[in-house]
Amino acid sequence: MPAMEVVILGSGTSHGVPVIACDCDVCRSTDKKDKRTRASLLVRHAGLEIVIDTAPEFRLQAVREGISRLDALLYTHPHADHLHGIDDIRPLTRKNPATVYASRETLNELTRRFDYIFTRTQKGGGKPRISLEEIPPTGIDLEGLEIRPVPILHGELPIYGYRLGNTAYLTDCSRIPESSYPLLEGLELLIIGALRFRPHPTHFSIDEARAAAKRIDAEKTLLTHLCHDASHEEIRAYLSRDRDKKIEPAYDGLCLRVGI
Repeated sequence: MPAMEVVILGSGTSHGVPVIACDCDVCRSTDKKDKRTRASLLVRHAGLEIVIDTAPEFRLQAVREGISRLDALLYTHPHADHLHGIDDIRPLTRKNPATVYASRETLNELTRRFDYIFTRTQKGGGKPRISLEEIPPTGIDLEGLEIRPVPILHGELPIYGYRLGNTAYLTDCSRIPESSYPLLEGLELLIIGALRFRPHPTHFSIDEARAAAKRIDAEKTLLTHLCHDASHEEIRAYLSRDRDKKIEPAYDGLCLRVGI
């Protein structure tokens, strides 16, 4: 079966972990798995490198993972922690422009917020070289990898998750519409946002994400977009009590090979 490589570029929430000016146990932790940059994903398939969201730490993430090209860039929504690393794709698009796929609303916000990319400016400094394409509901095919948007809700804000082959990435999710569950059938890997144990109005809690994961019934589930309320080991230990389904916390740099 054809396979692809999935890499967690970042597993943290909008503040990142450690949080600025915080001296909690998790922020002072020496465990590398507790160092959480803002949430994003890398997929390598058939020589292509595909990124979902450009976190503010994208430069550091790209250097760490040896990203050498950018063939496609998918955006889930235009919040700062998912978009504001876009300028750091400049070295990856110098020779070959990348295509950016997202909802029309996200593309409109991108062009408004980063208008310098799309206007004529003086030479020097450089700009990301990108083309914008609204991703259709039926998705796209990149070298045999089917990529389809999965509508989800981030509080009251409609955003996209993505299904890439047998993997789905649903960050910043607080509710999955009934109409989206059929798009998530037969998954090998589910990566889903789970902010913390306490409830939050715009994000799944860990238990809410677990409930959604059990309904989706992927072979493996990773929790991402984690805040500093709990350490990697605390979350892992809590999840290990559930023998019905293997669910684990993600961490920066985690790499998996999955089928497409």
